[in-house]
Amino acid sequence: MTVETILIWILVGALAGWLAGLVVRGFGFGLVGNIIIGILGAFLGGWLFGTLGVAIGAGIINSIFTAFIGAVVLLLLVRVLKRA
Repeated sequence: MTVETILIWILVGALAGWLAGLVVRGFGFGLVGNIIIGILGAFLGGWLFGTLGVAIGAGIINSIFTAFIGAVVLLLLVRVLKRA
């Protein structure tokens, strides 16, 4: 894994986590939290899209969209678990 790959992961994670935090109101984790939520969301989104057989395209836009959807799902799960 190269330094460029790690930087791209961090940037995609930060952007996806920030966007998901805007959509799912009440969740602000700061920069580091957004990066972690975005990276975990990318794994979750990749698994969900793979399971459903959904392919949106290729490239960085697909990565951001997949991470964003996964991060939103992750934040919604956190919200449900916090209420229980």
